[in-house]
Amino acid sequence: MFRLEDRVAVVTGASSGLGVAFARAIAEAGGIVALAARRSDRLADVAAELRAEGYRVGTYQTDIVDPAQCQGLVDGVMEEFGHIDVLVNNAGLGTAHPALRETPEQFRQVIDVNLNGSYWLAQACGRVMAPGSSIINVSSVLALTTAGLPQAAYSASKAGLLGLTRDLAQQWGARRGIRVNAVAPGFFATEMTEQYQPGYLDAMSPRVLLARKGDPRELAATVVWLASDAAGFVTGQTIVIDGGFTIS
Repeated sequence: MFRLEDRVAVVTGASSGLGVAFARAIAEAGGIVALAARRSDRLADVAAELRAEGYRVGTYQTDIVDPAQCQGLVDGVMEEFGHIDVLVNNAGLGTAHPALRETPEQFRQVIDVNLNGSYWLAQACGRVMAPGSSIINVSSVLALTTAGLPQAAYSASKAGLLGLTRDLAQQWGARRGIRVNAVAPGFFATEMTEQYQPGYLDAMSPRVLLARKGDPRELAATVVWLASDAAGFVTGQTIVIDGGFTIS
């Protein structure tokens, strides 16, 4: 029930970090992976690595902020592979601007990528997904708590994803048979965490009950589960993977 044999999974933000971990885990579980991101050169590198290991992969340069590009991604995947069974809405942008100095452009940019872009792509995929398909929105523990950084736009966008997840699960459950869930990761080693100020992660470590950063493979395993038949009766939920950060 945990296998994804011959299922086609669209993974956004797949040129680095958690997106690569998700793509690899889905491929290892038997899935076909459609890699989407803005950076075509990085996409090509990831695809070459996965293909060298025998996995089926497609690449699609896409800026999810543009609804037309989201539709183009879906059209391209349907033409190449014939169906879309899984969407991992992983593309995201993080900033740390103090609220009194954050400009409208800075705030809107984060909302556009993290929330609006996820919606446009879910909408485009939802039109072609068959019953039994799965959408996984990648939120954050910052949708549920704070962590000492000025991240109003990021936190708002990730909290918005949780509301979007619940509503789409309600709309598309009985009517279309599509499951929609979210994951809320804590601190994992990614390009985003590399941008944190020196000492920040060390300062947060006492709040992580397991006393370590997460391994991206641990988060990817949850995504594979949500994509598979093993989670066939799970929808509208937020799965927190944070080593206990949100309860400390």
